[in-house]
Amino acid sequence: MTEPLSIVETWADEAACAARAARWARCPVLADATLALEGELGAGKTTFVRHLLQALGITGRIKSPTYAVMEPYTVSAGRWQGLAVAHFDFYRFADPREWEDAGLRDVFAAPGLKVCEWTSRLGDRAPLATASLDIAIEPDGTRRVHITAHTPGARELLA
Repeated sequence: MTEPLSIVETWADEAACAARAARWARCPVLADATLALEGELGAGKTTFVRHLLQALGITGRIKSPTYAVMEPYTVSAGRWQGLAVAHFDFYRFADPREWEDAGLRDVFAAPGLKVCEWTSRLGDRAPLATASLDIAIEPDGTRRVHITAHTPGARELLA
């Protein structure tokens, strides 16, 4: 396996977040990727996911799966038609063993895009991420985003 490749960028506003999401929505690697998002509460993880799913063609309400743990979607039209997307939020997991108890292994074994918030809560049980975003809120309100490609195919996400 190759070494992860990382970049750091600043999002001045939500439009910059949406622009990054739109660029990712053009990348074929998303067809079967696992994305890990980290950052403090309010950093913009769910906002990024909402923009990404909209850019992929998901219509309707995109909500945070904080209480449900997982929200499933299927792209109904366009380039990504038929793509299964699962949006996870592991914030409420207090013990990594909850991953096993939740029975999510089959979801991660299936094809499609998996987008995971708070993956660090899973400890060593966390699925291998294709790419990760760590979003930090700067004092001026901008976001410092550390993006890492963990697989060779994910390097296109850094462009």
